[in-house]
Amino acid sequence: MHKLLIPVDGSANASRALAYALKFAKEIGPVELHLLTVHPEPVIYGEIQVYVSKEKMEELQRKHSEDILRPAIEAARAADVSYTSDILIGDTAPMIIKRADELNCDGIVMGTRGMGAIGNLVMGSVATKVVHLTTVPVTLVK
Repeated sequence: MHKLLIPVDGSANASRALAYALKFAKEIGPVELHLLTVHPEPVIYGEIQVYVSKEKMEELQRKHSEDILRPAIEAARAADVSYTSDILIGDTAPMIIKRADELNCDGIVMGTRGMGAIGNLVMGSVATKVVHLTTVPVTLVK
């Protein structure tokens, strides 16, 4: 069975990448998709510490990540494609690469520009890093 890692961030391009991966999975036969979202380590400093604990911030980030993953999970279920899902904490590109390696994925299918900062010009900084640092094939969807 082929394994594909699909990073999901809630962007339109990530949704198109998932749609592409689902179509691909239906065409080539048994494929397992691994849906992944990554969020940074919560940073709490200054006066905000008085109002929001680190635990509360982690809970809020986890809920937000679950909300981002939910449509992707529903799409995989509706397409009747085998999938797993995961939420990781850390620097996005290295975490995508690490998880693809841990799962022995055959490839990564991802959007070219996500929900990141304005600096994500052309292809997007996360996609650029993944393409240059991973050892598995990457399919970029615009």
